[in-house]
Amino acid sequence: MLRVHDLLVNQAGRTLQSEFGLSATDYPVLAELTRAPGDRLRVPELAKVLGWDKSRVSHQLARMAKRGLVAREECIDDGRGAYMMVTPAGRAALEAAAPQHVNDVRRLFLDHLSPGQVTLLTEITDTVIEKIDTK
Repeated sequence: MLRVHDLLVNQAGRTLQSEFGLSATDYPVLAELTRAPGDRLRVPELAKVLGWDKSRVSHQLARMAKRGLVAREECIDDGRGAYMMVTPAGRAALEAAAPQHVNDVRRLFLDHLSPGQVTLLTEITDTVIEKIDTK
């Protein structure tokens, strides 16, 4: 499982980096932020949906902010909190990369499976996620 994951992330990540200037870790951050209401989440919420620890998310966001992909927005309701939001440059990068990323996942993974294997894989992953998800 880990070997397949590493191969997929590394191979798909090469395309993201070479063609779109996004790292393999930039992509899921941007994807999750754009799925959130207002294209923004607090760091703990983002960490939870990504399944990463807060420190990893914070470091990743700092790197992405330097490149103009995300920005910090103070929370007006709560003076102690802030949101991280997608910038127009971040949205444009994600929108440019998404079709190729979907094609890469299909080409590198799904195209090698029969419809029955895809169904079985979906059942297995749904069961495992349901049992270990800490949301």
